[in-house]
Amino acid sequence: MQSWAEGVDFSHFSAFPPTPEARCTEPEADVQPSSMDLSYIHQGERALQQALSILQHPHCWQPENAGAAVSSTALPGLGRVFRAEAVLAVPVGRLQGELFERLEEMPRWNPSLSRVEVLRRPGKDTLVTHEVTAASPVGCRDFISTRHCSRTRAAIYLVGTAAHLERPPAPQGCVRAETRLSCIVLQPLPGDPSCTHVTWLLSMDLKGWIPTSVTNRVLPQCQVEFIRHLRQHLSATACP
Repeated sequence: MQSWAEGVDFSHFSAFPPTPEARCTEPEADVQPSSMDLSYIHQGERALQQALSILQHPHCWQPENAGAAVSSTALPGLGRVFRAEAVLAVPVGRLQGELFERLEEMPRWNPSLSRVEVLRRPGKDTLVTHEVTAASPVGCRDFISTRHCSRTRAAIYLVGTAAHLERPPAPQGCVRAETRLSCIVLQPLPGDPSCTHVTWLLSMDLKGWIPTSVTNRVLPQCQVEFIRHLRQHLSATACP
């Protein structure tokens, strides 16, 4: 079976574009966003800056047992942050479509999710979503998230964090969990723009009666499984 990490040397991707290049796209000029919409857009901007700060500064990343390309570090305000890396044999634009523009279709190929719904579109590149996980050993969780897409000449950033303004009740049997920070960085593979290098930062609070040690074991496994299902989906839907 082919490794999800593909055995690629990820040292080529240690440098990320400086913060000023990663700008958020506001709603079109003829559309006046509401104060709530602006709050979500600004929340997406702040999450992006937080992710860029992590990516651009050295940290002591420790390898995880979940896979050779998964590591973690502890950061103030976020707790344990997990970093997964992979190379996928599709161009950056295809991945942006799958992971941002067609979010609601994720449960079709990712069995860990039972539902993903876009609740609000505050701006062209900002979404408020509701995700419900499938049943698992740690129970059912749901998330209300602010998601934002930012593009630079070198990469696309897909960031997410817990939304706090709109709080619909959790479905029966689910515990409302929170994404402290998620950032998926998509970069064309040097020398082969038909492939994409993916860097994924993730920090979550699963809430409920789950020890931190269990959360720290589950999250990197979830990253590996997500990338595996994504790879299978991309392969199954590849153009001939």
